[in-house]
Amino acid sequence: MAEDDAAWRRQEGWAVRFEWGVDGLSEVAQGAGAVVVVDVLRFTTAVSVAVGRGAVVLPYVWAAGDAAQAYAARHDAELAGRREDGHWSLSPRDLARIPAGTRLVLPSPNGSALAFGAQNDVPEAQVLAGCLRNAAAVAAVAGAQPEPVAVVAAGERWRGNLGPLRPAVEDLLGAGAVVRALVAGGRPESTVSPEGRAAMAAFDAARDDLGTWLTTSASGRQLVAWDWSDDVEAAAALDAEAVAPVLHGPEFRGVTPPDTGRVR
Repeated sequence: MAEDDAAWRRQEGWAVRFEWGVDGLSEVAQGAGAVVVVDVLRFTTAVSVAVGRGAVVLPYVWAAGDAAQAYAARHDAELAGRREDGHWSLSPRDLARIPAGTRLVLPSPNGSALAFGAQNDVPEAQVLAGCLRNAAAVAAVAGAQPEPVAVVAAGERWRGNLGPLRPAVEDLLGAGAVVRALVAGGRPESTVSPEGRAAMAAFDAARDDLGTWLTTSASGRQLVAWDWSDDVEAAAALDAEAVAPVLHGPEFRGVTPPDTGRVR
């Protein structure tokens, strides 16, 4: 088999798969019934909070110039800005106040860009935004789709917003929480790839003290230094949301399990 078409890259034979970033998505999502994008600090946590309150979130790439503003205008949506300027932003704590019906384009260099790309990369799969806050709800919806389920951690970046991927512990824990919830929902642990089982083991080790794990992680310490410890606290709240964000066309909307067809 050709190196660029290797089954091991796709984790073939496993019903639940786990990988990192854009390259991981392109491999483990092949043939998947559901793809769960995980970016705990902060994109998928922000999406979870927003759709849980009846808003609609449109992912977009981290783009220079006016491209994001033009995209928002085409979709009759607001464009998120900087939290420090008082705009809707990647802050899950602030988005707890977002009015129902708000349409928000929410760019980020990691989770949002990954979810935006998934629209074209895996058009046949159901794409969800997973995090600690919604792990059980996301697993219930994703688990109702045909196997396999691919869980993809966005990670962070070295040397700026568009640098190389930095695997991030908070995304490992968020992915592990989704995998653990899939197993709790009936997926045999023996059908989870070793990569997925490793993420699940990390979550199991941290679940009783998620706040400390996130706050003392590299990403958490960065946010605390920016006086955004409230966002880290919000991200650590396990299963605080009962709604799963599901990508419908270009939009994340809330789906309440187990009725996987009912959109809020």
